[in-house]
Amino acid sequence: MKVGVIGAGTMGSGIAQVAATADCKVVLYDLQQEVLDKSAAKLEKILSRLIEKERINVARKASILENISRSSDLKELEGCDLVIEAIVENPEIKKSVFKKVEALVSKEAIIASNTSSLSITDLAACLEHPHRFIGIHFFNPAPLMKLVEIVPALQTSKDISDKAKSIIDNWGKLTVKVKDTPGFIVNKVARPFYSESLRIYEEGMADFATIDWAMKELAGFRMGPFELMDFIGNDVNYTVTETVWTAFYFDPRYKPAFTQKKLSEAGYHGRKKGRGYYDYAEGATKPAPTKDTELGQVISYRVIIMLINEAADTLYMRIANKEDIETAMTKGVNYPKGLLRWADEIGIDNVVKSIDALYAEYHEDRYRCCPLLRKMSREGTTFFDHKV
Repeated sequence: MKVGVIGAGTMGSGIAQVAATADCKVVLYDLQQEVLDKSAAKLEKILSRLIEKERINVARKASILENISRSSDLKELEGCDLVIEAIVENPEIKKSVFKKVEALVSKEAIIASNTSSLSITDLAACLEHPHRFIGIHFFNPAPLMKLVEIVPALQTSKDISDKAKSIIDNWGKLTVKVKDTPGFIVNKVARPFYSESLRIYEEGMADFATIDWAMKELAGFRMGPFELMDFIGNDVNYTVTETVWTAFYFDPRYKPAFTQKKLSEAGYHGRKKGRGYYDYAEGATKPAPTKDTELGQVISYRVIIMLINEAADTLYMRIANKEDIETAMTKGVNYPKGLLRWADEIGIDNVVKSIDALYAEYHEDRYRCCPLLRKMSREGTTFFDHKV
């Protein structure tokens, strides 16, 4: 199988590595030769490290490298069976590229975008044959993260959808099928992890370090929200938040926070810039959290119930089934447990009362309870049967 990957940045290079490791012949395209050269050097280092860790042998490294060719000529994508785009999150630039790609590949070829938040249906509309367009959303770093969201456009044929899923499954990934909705599963459901934590900070309830401590030590998340935003990049995270908020017609549930906007404007983008919510300069000391268990439980519970509310809404709106929602959040962003199961453990009635209490305090639509949770509370049902 011949696979084209457009964009040799971190994500595109990672996708190319995944495809090459699955024994596909890959053409990695980028306008800039310097970017292609950096990608090649980085892959060489990654594979050498895997040899040191005895994950692969020398022959396997050679075959993976041999499977990837690099080019700054888009015409090299001619004959590809699948082309995945991983460039800047600008719909007009993407559409321009897709139109050029469509003229190069066969009518049977699949054209895909790795976008994390743009409308797949809108992108598909630029093609003469939109039925063969689909979203294939990998997570960073692509070689390590198992989850891939498969997002059919409104125009995507079932055959293309099934074929794309099968291909990515055969690459050793764990796929979930998602309706084309802003943020898909992960970037929609995860919004309160950041936004509610920012709200708690802006209210003066706790500082960054204390909120991170509460979410890690008491709730069991691998990284706190502010550590994670610094790791992802505040500019990237803020853009996704703003995109989802706009796409949902400015629903208050997704409203961005001024704190993150100001950090993004100041260029405090996190680790990559040396400063974000924390200072990463050499010799800088990370502030110590206030390890108040009672306060920490209030913080973590508030964030968790908001996450549960968003996961329930994702199911209620038929964006994905409950199994895929659970898989996406545990495998895509490494949550300590699935949010719907977490809701069952806390008790649906308790979740509803807690969300209603927040609404009673703030009178903001941000804190409106998902109708599905309210219905389940009334009927005494759960998301999963706990009978042994």
